[in-house]
Amino acid sequence: MCPDMGQATGTNRYGILCALGAYALWGFLPVYWKAVQRVPAVEILAHRIFWSFLFLAGLVRLRGTSSSLLPAVRQRKTMLVYLMAALLLSVNWGTYIWAVNADRIVETSLGYYINPLLSVGLGVFFLKERLGMLQWVAVVLATVSVGYLTLAQGALPWIALVLATSFALYGLLKKLAPLNALHGLTIETAMLAPLALVYLGVLEASGTGSFAHGETLTTVLLAMAGVVTATPLLLFAVAARQISLTSLGILQFFSPTCGLFLGVIVYREPFPRPKQIAFAIIWAALALYWFEVLRLRKPQFASRASS
Repeated sequence: MCPDMGQATGTNRYGILCALGAYALWGFLPVYWKAVQRVPAVEILAHRIFWSFLFLAGLVRLRGTSSSLLPAVRQRKTMLVYLMAALLLSVNWGTYIWAVNADRIVETSLGYYINPLLSVGLGVFFLKERLGMLQWVAVVLATVSVGYLTLAQGALPWIALVLATSFALYGLLKKLAPLNALHGLTIETAMLAPLALVYLGVLEASGTGSFAHGETLTTVLLAMAGVVTATPLLLFAVAARQISLTSLGILQFFSPTCGLFLGVIVYREPFPRPKQIAFAIIWAALALYWFEVLRLRKPQFASRASS
């Protein structure tokens, strides 16, 4: 894991390495879920939640920061925020796992390309953030892309929309939440872990569970789901403190690009002309958005350099 060098401005190599590590792990996560494809998606989700909680709780205990969770746990409004975040996270994780194992990786990639533009829209609506003209054009293009794909396929690209919406809303809630990434995710998984454990217990009692009843590799992979889930999140948390948000945002597209590569090249998923056009529109929207971000930030960089 990248060392935490504390607060820093601009870009440094440690932050970039952490960001690339996080996005690479997220981008190639389909390979992991494909390895346990024989296990039902809901069961994989339950294991992911339960083992993530154990791993994160262990990290909190190891760092000796358990006491800092108590003030948040005692505040009803704070816990309500984390409960909503936990529910959104479970929807996002469950949809993603199901889609990967249903050979719909390309659609998950589309969802995570749409996600940052949807987050921008939520920022404008809920946080009263302002956008430049090109950024508004980017948001409109993203809407056009979804509309075109819906008309071309005769159905909404619901997987992409569920993933993008759930993660964008999750990001909005995390922006309002008071705790850091480790403590926040620990509380979220703690809320979901009892339900996951009960579900896994029911499967075990009925003799339909996969854990320790099939291939050893499957059992190991299910148990390691917590580490696989938490590691990129922790790398991302370090990167967010090390490099600028602009750099972090641009690097973000490494993840869905990896997913698109896996879906089309490795797993040979169909990539018909309507999807190609929809992706092209999204890429144009993202290019416009980040061009505007960089253009607006140039005066800030110039003033810092002269000071």
